[in-house]
Amino acid sequence: MSSAKAVLRKEVEHLAEEAFHRKLISGYGDGPDSNEYQIVFQGKPRHFPLESAHSFLCDLLFDNEVGENSEILCSASDVKEYKR
Repeated sequence: MSSAKAVLRKEVEHLAEEAFHRKLISGYGDGPDSNEYQIVFQGKPRHFPLESAHSFLCDLLFDNEVGENSEILCSASDVKEYKR
């Protein structure tokens, strides 16, 4: 795995931990493929490519952030990219 993918995987894991602690997802972990990440959302396990997992989690956390004062590690471009 390239260093860029390793960094992306680490960021996805951090975002998933945050979403889990906020009770936005009920589980997360490595997918069956090294380029995938599994997120359990609304009771269903879903497998995402790493880039899509990052965008999905950013969107989920961003939507939950509205009206709160804590920070998330996503740029606005990540959220726009997922919503397309």
